[in-house]
Amino acid sequence: MDQIARTTQDIGHVLRQARKAKGLTQSELAHRAGVWQRTVSNIETSASGAKVDTIFDLLAALDLEIHIVPRSKMKPDDLEDIF
Repeated sequence: MDQIARTTQDIGHVLRQARKAKGLTQSELAHRAGVWQRTVSNIETSASGAKVDTIFDLLAALDLEIHIVPRSKMKPDDLEDIF
């Protein structure tokens, strides 16, 4: 599962996809990560203001990790695929 995340919303979306792919509820993921279910919900919907430690706890609970790489550059033609 390789995903590009450039915004807090992207992080939330990736976490939601990974949780659902593993067949976990928000409550189950929260229990595994040691956070509240509401925290999982908030991060999945926006991740704005989420503590970095909490993001890493959720990633670990989902057996995921972050790889930091140079940002890919898009060509003008690639923009058409987005819209």
